[in-house]
Amino acid sequence: MSPKEKPKIDPSSIQKILIVRLRRIGDIVMTTPALNLLREHFPAAEITYVVDDPYLELVEGHPDLNDIIVVAKKLKVTGFLRHIRTIRKRRYDVLIDFHGGPRASLFTFFSKAGLKIGHRIKYKHFIYDITIPRESEEGYIHSVESHVNLIKALGISPSSIPKPKLPSAKALEAERVQRFLRRNHCLGYKLITLHISAGNEFRDWGTDKIIALTDLLAGINDAKILLIGGEEDKGIEVEIVNKSSAPLISSVGQLNLRELREFISTSSLFVGPDSGPMHIASSTNTPIVALFGPTLPAHFAPWQAKATLLEKDVPCRPCRQRKCVHKDFRCLRSITPEEVYQACLPHLQSA
Repeated sequence: MSPKEKPKIDPSSIQKILIVRLRRIGDIVMTTPALNLLREHFPAAEITYVVDDPYLELVEGHPDLNDIIVVAKKLKVTGFLRHIRTIRKRRYDVLIDFHGGPRASLFTFFSKAGLKIGHRIKYKHFIYDITIPRESEEGYIHSVESHVNLIKALGISPSSIPKPKLPSAKALEAERVQRFLRRNHCLGYKLITLHISAGNEFRDWGTDKIIALTDLLAGINDAKILLIGGEEDKGIEVEIVNKSSAPLISSVGQLNLRELREFISTSSLFVGPDSGPMHIASSTNTPIVALFGPTLPAHFAPWQAKATLLEKDVPCRPCRQRKCVHKDFRCLRSITPEEVYQACLPHLQSA
């Protein structure tokens, strides 16, 4: 921060804090270390989180939050105005925009919060009282550190940054996961949770490679392979189950986000690409084998997790995931099933 950007509010007077991070899974997970530090330094403050409704389960019941403002994914003008009236009525002392997107910026601009903090984004400087650069002159900043840099504007100087923290599954959700594991005779086995998708083609390792990996993992004694994914992954789930020679157990499209975390936390290993579920896994004690393609671990590695990261050094990395210049997604798909299998073995042998 420059001298002109010192906070305009005394940290000791902060009673109400509003956090804006509307989406997506991994991005929300990576705000939680900063949220934890906010609660630690402002134990009596009322902290509210603004989030899109598909991601509510990531923050609902979070021990560091007092309240949540849930925003419809397709927000109409009337809904936006209703939220703005609520936010203005509560008179927040501080608003921290962890998002920076168009809708988040509008919430910030119209909030009338006493102090507005956000990243230094082109054409949006006027919205915030304090802006912090996303990058460092020394190189890449991890997304978790980037969020923590925003709260440092409030005088917070942490000696360390904690792991991501997510709400625990509700009792009925935890029991539902246990019933699933009992029904599929998983108890007492080494469970390998395998994420079969990643939301876009740039981070899609390829169905053929997933099938080859399951065939290799099937040779591990006392191990069972559990497939995870969203409802949109049902098509590739069918292909994987039909073509793999391994006995697979699938929960694709069956779990909410809290149940997914509970599912991963019972596993011996999580395997998948850089994705929302990978970041959910980082909030557990389950080891991770993560595949990185167009994104860089320097930005998005699972924070404070026991993890093995696989990546290939190709000159086009990182990219904006809009067009593959080689048209073959080689950054990710040149990682072989054998390489992933070998990365899994040390974690499973120690499980």
